[in-house]
Amino acid sequence: MDVVLLSRLQFAAATMFHFLFVPLTLGLSVLIAIMETKWVKTGDETYKRMAKFWGKLFLINFALGVVTGITLEFQFGTNWSRYSIYVGDIFGSLLAIEATAAFFLESTFVAVWVFGWERLSPKLHCLAIWLVAGAGNLSAIWILLANGFMQHPVGFVLRNGRAELESFWPVLFNSFAWQQIFHTLFAAMLLGGFFVMGISAWHLLRNSDREFFQRSFNIGVVTSLIFAVLVAFQGHVHGNEVAAMQPEKLAAMESHWETQKGAPMYLLQLPNVSGPGNMVEALPVPYALSILAYSNPNAEVKGLNDFPEADRPPVMLTFLSFRAMVGLGTLFILIAAFGVWRRRRLQDYPWYLKILPWTIPLPYIAMQTGWIVAEVGRQPWIVYGLMRTSDAVSPISSGQVGVSLAALTLLYALLGVAGFWLMIRYARRGPQPAGA
Repeated sequence: MDVVLLSRLQFAAATMFHFLFVPLTLGLSVLIAIMETKWVKTGDETYKRMAKFWGKLFLINFALGVVTGITLEFQFGTNWSRYSIYVGDIFGSLLAIEATAAFFLESTFVAVWVFGWERLSPKLHCLAIWLVAGAGNLSAIWILLANGFMQHPVGFVLRNGRAELESFWPVLFNSFAWQQIFHTLFAAMLLGGFFVMGISAWHLLRNSDREFFQRSFNIGVVTSLIFAVLVAFQGHVHGNEVAAMQPEKLAAMESHWETQKGAPMYLLQLPNVSGPGNMVEALPVPYALSILAYSNPNAEVKGLNDFPEADRPPVMLTFLSFRAMVGLGTLFILIAAFGVWRRRRLQDYPWYLKILPWTIPLPYIAMQTGWIVAEVGRQPWIVYGLMRTSDAVSPISSGQVGVSLAALTLLYALLGVAGFWLMIRYARRGPQPAGA
């Protein structure tokens, strides 16, 4: 393999593994803050126990997210030094703000929250977890602003052979970046809800601490339904943005090859494994693609054949990932809607409780496939329209990257096994008994 492909594989492995922990940190922190707020308002000790139990799982997840995030950022200097040189004036400033203004705040108040249970008043302690949740989501916003610049570069000028920051405000208010921000944060809340639902269902099936887990389930299922609907709606809005700013990506997502006005969408479709065109294309829905992409049944949708072959994204991976994400998003609405509808009679639906723990990985898969669409669909650009991925890699040998990729894979496998074992162990154990 050449150094570009190996470097891409290494960055993908590091990013995707790190992102197993980030969204749960974002979503679960907010749910814990809600639980503790209910304790402060009502004085009901069950809510305090809920905050402590779910907080323990949050802390294991948070620690793994920190460790994997540190190794990820080093790759901008080791594997992607030419990228860092070319756009570091913009990209680096956003990451610096994230570290100093958000991550340090989050880390500080995590410690305050962990060690402050008996040292702070309930209101101050509750404020600490809200600051953790707010800082964590703020951290995600700065990182997504950096990624948004890669997707839609703005606010820069080409000077001295590199992209230099000309105005910070277009970068800060980059519409493409904010579409990604809303989509990611809504999905993180959805994941947090499914995580709480799944573990609560496992205990409810065993009649374990029923009141505790019924209340946890109620919070999780309502959150899941609200944000499953929001993700679907906002995803459609984001799709309009992609159509306008990255038409090659839209064409790859839909395996759309010929430019058409009033373009249909095919219910049964599969791209050719190699070469242009589709091997299967059946059951068209007239005008559907034009409507979904541009909210206009007569809009023209540009096909892949109108782009130079060197500028086309990998079609098969982008196409399948997009459909996996959309299919799972639809399933989440159905699962959560049934849970809200029957949340007071869950004992009558043991099959539903049995299914829910197995649904916990599904939001992770949906988010990973969503990022595959975002990143693979942007290729061959590392910064869309500005810098190609092949020009961004460091001047190192493929052997060096191969060794580091193997070492990183082994390290992350060990971390993953240890981390998920701990989370499963504590999730199965359940909360401390009342009054303990």
